[in-house]
This record gives sequence, C-alpha cells and structure tokens, in this order.
Amino acid sequence: MDGTIRADIKLGMLVNIILKKDQRTGILTEGIVKDLLTSAPRHHRGIKVRLEDGQIGRVQEIIEEDPE
Repeated sequence: MDGTIRADIKLGMLVNIILKKDQRTGILTEGIVKDLLTSAPRHHRGIKVRLEDGQIGRVQEIIEEDPE
C-alpha cells in the first residue's frame, strides 16, 4: 500500500519513507510512525510523517498495516 492517503496511516505503523536529502536517489528509510505531519486527507507525493527516531519524510510504502 502506498502512503498517499492520510487515513491509511496510523501511529505505530512500520513504513518506508523518503527523506528530503534522498529524494534524488530514491533511498528509503524504514521506521515506526510517531506523528502525522500532513493535515490534508491525501498528498500525491506521500503523507509527511515523523518517525520514532525523529526523522521526517514522506511515506512511500506501508510495511506493517496493523500496529497492534
């Protein structure tokens, strides 16, 4: 599942994000969602999130859909 729809992304999910510095290379960073930073219901480049380790980027892929 891609990360363009805000309702699909929940706190605690395991996701792959793309950091601003990696946009040209396409390198993905894996982590757990701590905060949702995009308020719009959808974003064509991916919903912006903060991971538990503090990194911020746009969700490219949802790895683990159920955080429980």
